[in-house]
Amino acid sequence: MSQGTHSGRGRGRPSSPVLSRERVTLAAIRIVTEQGYRHLTMAALARELGVAASALYNHVSSKRDVLILLQERVNERIDDSAFGTEPWDRALRQWAHSYRRCFMEHTALIPVMAVLPVADSPRTLRMYERVTRALNDAGIVGADAVDIIVGVEALVFGAAYDASAPAGIFDPGDLEDMAPTFTRFAAQRSADPRAAADRAFELALDALIDGLRRKYAA
Repeated sequence: MSQGTHSGRGRGRPSSPVLSRERVTLAAIRIVTEQGYRHLTMAALARELGVAASALYNHVSSKRDVLILLQERVNERIDDSAFGTEPWDRALRQWAHSYRRCFMEHTALIPVMAVLPVADSPRTLRMYERVTRALNDAGIVGADAVDIIVGVEALVFGAAYDASAPAGIFDPGDLEDMAPTFTRFAAQRSADPRAAADRAFELALDALIDGLRRKYAA
């Protein structure tokens, strides 16, 4: 008996890449990081994944759904474990450091994440709840607790951007005579942009936490 032949794809081999919400999330991060948020569209995401748009909609229903996946993916890397085990001020410091490290790797996502509502983002809500409960236990209640979260995030996002700033960002060029004091002091900063950014972040974080300690000492 002769062996027959057959055409078409091999048995068990998918005709297109297997999709998952994980793959969708990673592809969306690549697009935003490499091309910018404005280039993140459902069509672009389908092209990045090498699938038809109809296949993409089996996993995400809209661009907002994709943004929620991004928010969950990034925020799950922020370490908030010190709340509940450390005093609130130490926990706040550790949280801020972890938050900054995370967004230093994803500065392109900051404009999106900073204004994205928390609805449908359980990881973000759990993080906020943990921080708020720790502040509440320390006697910081009501809107003040949420304002502290917002203040830390404002510092973290700006500091994450600063860590990627070019070395000569404060070089006045031919305009040194307009700001001689600033120019002289700026020249005293570390020649390593990352070291200078770290020092600025620590200085601002120290001031924030010390101020909060004094404000709520009673």
